[in-house]
Amino acid sequence: MDSPAQQDPSTTTNNSASTLSPTMVPNPDEQAAMARGDIPMKIENSIQATAAAENEELNKMNTVSNAEILNIQNTLEDASHQLEDGATKSNTTIISDHGKSTDQIRQLGEKIEKAPLPQELNGLLNDRISRLALIRQSAGFMSSAFIIEYEQTSRYVNWVVDLPWDKESNDLMDLAKAKEIMNKNHYGLAPLKDSVLQYIASLMLNIKNNGTNNIIKSPIICIVGLAGTGKTTFAMSLAESLGRSFERIAFGGMADSRVLRGQSRYFPDAEPGAIIKKLVHAKAKNPVILLDELDRVTDTARADIMGVLIEILDPEQNAHFTDHYIDYPFSLQNIIFIATANNVSGVATAVLDRLEIIRMPSYNDEEKIVIGRDFVLPKTMKLTGLLPEQLQIDQEIWETLVRPLGYDPGIRGLDRLITNMCRKSAMLIVSGQAETVRITPDNMKQFMPEW
Repeated sequence: MDSPAQQDPSTTTNNSASTLSPTMVPNPDEQAAMARGDIPMKIENSIQATAAAENEELNKMNTVSNAEILNIQNTLEDASHQLEDGATKSNTTIISDHGKSTDQIRQLGEKIEKAPLPQELNGLLNDRISRLALIRQSAGFMSSAFIIEYEQTSRYVNWVVDLPWDKESNDLMDLAKAKEIMNKNHYGLAPLKDSVLQYIASLMLNIKNNGTNNIIKSPIICIVGLAGTGKTTFAMSLAESLGRSFERIAFGGMADSRVLRGQSRYFPDAEPGAIIKKLVHAKAKNPVILLDELDRVTDTARADIMGVLIEILDPEQNAHFTDHYIDYPFSLQNIIFIATANNVSGVATAVLDRLEIIRMPSYNDEEKIVIGRDFVLPKTMKLTGLLPEQLQIDQEIWETLVRPLGYDPGIRGLDRLITNMCRKSAMLIVSGQAETVRITPDNMKQFMPEW
């Protein structure tokens, strides 16, 4: 066994080495020599003194480093308090020059307070605003979590408050005025006009006797006819006759029922369906909405789209129509739906049961001459800037104009032909080649397109 005197230097040296940095620990040869007592005590004492000095220096450096770290932490805490104070001020006291809050969350809350929303929906929106405020408080207003949540919440709130919950247009209770508008916009088609006027009369009587909140259970009109016969313009005349705003939803090529019903707002870039969009655009809960070309939807989505149409058109179901994005019932009872189709073979039987089919007959040559001369020509001349005295068309050529290439059930071909003639006449007048233009059988080919 080693003597106590021999153990003491080793113990002292090892204790000193434990406080040194890794570069000051004696190598193994030195440690062995010290254990045998080969190294003189003064050298050992020198090593101990050097280690103590270096240890003191390290302690000073650590003290400086800790002070710097503490200073940095205090600076960060001060900055954090400043941001929190700024957020608190923005929530409570930041007001613009116009008396409106400039805080984003408070602005959303003000929109909800001003909108005439149902009580339940109002509470749901306020819950979302409270959740948004908590996210900002916990994660910070510059965090990605708050930014994403704010974008989704603000978009949703804007759509909800823009819906016409209590706004509606005043109907024109004048059947004579409605008949005048029909005759102004359309020639002939007496059976169709009578059906539409009867429908308008029943709507007016229902609104007059039962009020606007009464469920109108009259069948929805569906105008069926060939292309170019004026189905869409008839729907526009109906809206004008009632004094309501007119909206159109095109079903041609529609391939997804979500176009009508919307998509859940929890999906990226989700938005409401066409029904909600048209109501927001109309700014009234009682517009006339045209469901154009019901038979033109794609085959793959036909079943889904027809299923949504049943809910939209059925008065017993559309009182609680729920768009997937809004996710709250909205009544469609005050809307007048008008549908059009080229044929009804592509429309589901369940949808046809809720439609009143009105056939749109094609025009004969005599009707086309009157329509072209008295309706299409004056309108086209006005669009091209021609005065009534600057263009005249002889009566003899109208029979050729209405059937240039054979039978056409509609008037689109005639409309294009008259437009082409007006433009050529306008070019002659503007270029100085003529002051007025008269189209006769002799010069008719000059104004006709080259086939």
